[in-house]
Amino acid sequence: MMRSELKPEYFIREDAGEDEVFYAMPRLVKHIDEPACVALTDYYARNLPADCAILDLMSSYASHLPVEPQYYQVVGLGLNKVELEENPQLTECVIHNLNINPSIPFPDRSFDACLLAVSVQYLTQPVQVLSDVARVLKPGALLAISFSNRMFPSKAVAIWRRLGDADHSRLLELYLQTAGGWTDIEFEDLSPAPGQSDPLYVVSALRDGVG
Repeated sequence: MMRSELKPEYFIREDAGEDEVFYAMPRLVKHIDEPACVALTDYYARNLPADCAILDLMSSYASHLPVEPQYYQVVGLGLNKVELEENPQLTECVIHNLNINPSIPFPDRSFDACLLAVSVQYLTQPVQVLSDVARVLKPGALLAISFSNRMFPSKAVAIWRRLGDADHSRLLELYLQTAGGWTDIEFEDLSPAPGQSDPLYVVSALRDGVG
């Protein structure tokens, strides 16, 4: 599949209003339940190298990173200043709306990893964003896109609302393949207790060594 198959109508949202208005009131909560949060933290502990520079994309009140090791840098890019400032794991906060400008305001090869936790469903230009994520990551760097079945439905794009969890993973693979710059795309089911907690899945990829 190619970019041309991702039709503009797939990215229409029920609430087409400004994101800055929708997210203006701080939500100092985690957007998945505690068992799913623990599962995501465990995943990061297994896969993120110590002393690395991390970009937490579409960040908010919690980054779900383990307490140890201490990471060299954790940059949170999001929309709500209060949420970012209340996130104790961030070393730097950047207010930036990726749906208006999918370019990430950092130089090439700035980061060793990028996390996109339970928010990919809100991107209206996901291919452009993931292409620019590849630009700001170093070769071999990890991108981890986690998702669940929880969302703000009015802000999720049409294609995401239309699909189930299995097809969500295939959609993310299509995004990555269309964006280019990615290799070793993998899917992992991290759901801690099916039927008893929020499901949790990760699609990961590595920045390729070209460019």
